[in-house]
Amino acid sequence: MDVIVPTKINVMNGSDIKIPCTFTSCYKIDANKFVMNWTYHESVNDTERVLLAYYKKKGMVALRPDRFADRVQFAGNLEKNDVSITLLDVQEEDEGIYNCYVINPPDRIHGRGAVKLNVFTELPPPRDSTIAVAIGASVGGVLALLILSMVVVKFLRHHLKRDLSSEEKMEEEGKLEAEGAAEEGTKQP
Repeated sequence: MDVIVPTKINVMNGSDIKIPCTFTSCYKIDANKFVMNWTYHESVNDTERVLLAYYKKKGMVALRPDRFADRVQFAGNLEKNDVSITLLDVQEEDEGIYNCYVINPPDRIHGRGAVKLNVFTELPPPRDSTIAVAIGASVGGVLALLILSMVVVKFLRHHLKRDLSSEEKMEEEGKLEAEGAAEEGTKQP
């Protein structure tokens, strides 16, 4: 069994957030054997608190510790192997690690996914891309100059080669004319 969750979610303080969790299994869900729960802990060393669980006789049950009150809701669809939750009115204290546990017998492997929730009180500043643009423009300019200089050198070499071959042809023609005149001069007595 594989449990699929994002490794990290960023959320603004006071907003609602869906924490996704889906799983793959070789077997259909049997409501009498299926087990699922969501837990929370502030850091790796803290005790986990159960937020939401699926019990075969009761179905989905929100276990509301004082900290979360009525703010945790099931947002998934068991028929689609989705056991996602929604956390309403996110508070700074909600930052931590959320774990999604799934057991779907006869699968022998128990699935677990951990999501790190980061809560922000204000939007992070926009990235300043001025340096990236300057570097890109500089590199682009250098490449353009390099290509232009290569084209100019190629053009000059081509014309120089053409001029040299023209001069050689003219010299050859001049030699041939001189030889032809010399031959004619020797023929006329």
